Amino acid sequence: MSVRVFGSVMLAAALIGLGCAPAAAQPESPSTTPPFTTPNTDTCPFKQAPAPAIDLSEVPAPGDPIPGPLAVPTDVVGGDTLAGCGVLTPAGSPPVPADISATSWVVSDLDTGQVLAAKDPHGRYRPASTIKILLSIVALRELDLDKTVVGTTADSDVEGTRVGIGPGGRYTNSQLMHALVMASGNDAAHAIAAQLGGDAATVAKMNEVAASLGARDTRAATPSGLDGPGMSSSAYDLALLYREAMRIPTFAELVHTEQFDFPGFPPDPRIPDDKDHPGFPIANDNQLLYNYDGALGGKTGFTDDARHTFVAGAERDGRRLGVTLMAAEVLPVRPWQQGARLLDYGFALPRAASIGTLSATQTGDGAAKKKSDSWPTNGSAAATLAAPPADSIEDHATTGSSSDADAARLAVIFVGSLLVLVLVLIAAALSRKRR
Repeated sequence: MSVRVFGSVMLAAALIGLGCAPAAAQPESPSTTPPFTTPNTDTCPFKQAPAPAIDLSEVPAPGDPIPGPLAVPTDVVGGDTLAGCGVLTPAGSPPVPADISATSWVVSDLDTGQVLAAKDPHGRYRPASTIKILLSIVALRELDLDKTVVGTTADSDVEGTRVGIGPGGRYTNSQLMHALVMASGNDAAHAIAAQLGGDAATVAKMNEVAASLGARDTRAATPSGLDGPGMSSSAYDLALLYREAMRIPTFAELVHTEQFDFPGFPPDPRIPDDKDHPGFPIANDNQLLYNYDGALGGKTGFTDDARHTFVAGAERDGRRLGVTLMAAEVLPVRPWQQGARLLDYGFALPRAASIGTLSATQTGDGAAKKKSDSWPTNGSAAATLAAPPADSIEDHATTGSSSDADAARLAVIFVGSLLVLVLVLIAAALSRKRR
């Protein structure tokens, strides 16, 4: 076989491999490839504001005001020890696991509010979809879960991860909340925000609730967690918000649901000869739920600026702990695995261990307008998956993606390369016969 023919075959195989890969697959950011080093936060580089934006997602539109950084509280929320920025652990405790790439993290007790260990707990970082926890608190307080709304074009056209709301589809708020929390649907966030007065009004309500709970590092800029000017939170604040949300029985049920049947929608009038879109199951994208004994559920997030964010909890021996990660990468292990290691670390500490507390500010039982201890499930909330879905660290970035999608692409290319090798050997054998 000539070099030219060989090159053509190799190029064709490469194109086949690329074409067969999932459409969503994109190369991971270079920052997720070796060598990896955890950023040093000992000098509190993110005390006042997140790192500068890396793309246009946080650039205000013409005429929009540029918000200044949030004021840093005079008194450290949660205790003076939490003013530290490096790794903070109780005296005499063992070192934390070495394979934690999160720039900031907190391990806390969901029942007592004690902070057990942390790194840069009050550093301001972008929350990505973990801010949907705050949106959930607002929505569950105000919305009637049985109310039905009609999907709009604006819902279906929203940027980032979408669960699959279609124009003309009919959805209860219960179904929208499942889509918001389980599948991190930005279209569900848009549909919920529309009922709360629109994006601007919803963001204002989210920030009001955050302030009332003592989450002083948090400024929502979008309901969904898409990056926006001034967006920030902290590992401490996310721990605080998660603890508050878990006091709402419906939220606790949502994050613990593995699979849910989501309704379809009628033909899209914008698409010629479009047909009915049937309903489909959605799966919880938090892999800790499937892989950690006693997992309670939580929320994942990703944007180009935020990197990977993660919030989750677990129960062991009558003790409920929460873990939050910010600005994490998929190396050396995935964020949910980092969360698992930190939960193990927290459960191994004595019950009295503490370096601070989550804000004592609470708001009753946090019950939603629709007061009920059981979440409407359409008969599927308790269903389990026959096989857990592939690890999919979502979420919003236009250029970012799950690393499992990369793995699928590499697998396809590898198989294509093997086929090329077989073709080369066959061609070589035929060439020898001709001679």
